[in-house]
Amino acid sequence: MLMLRLLKLLVFLAIVGFIGLTGFAYLGDMRPEKTDMVVPVTLDAD
Repeated sequence: MLMLRLLKLLVFLAIVGFIGLTGFAYLGDMRPEKTDMVVPVTLDAD
């Protein structure tokens, strides 16, 4: 009887974790920050 309860709890936690992970993947802000970089380049074309 105790093993059945633990199994149900484990399945419930796995489902809740999967739903949470899916929600974070769709709603989480995981875009990289964009910044402009200006780097001077010297070309030796002799």
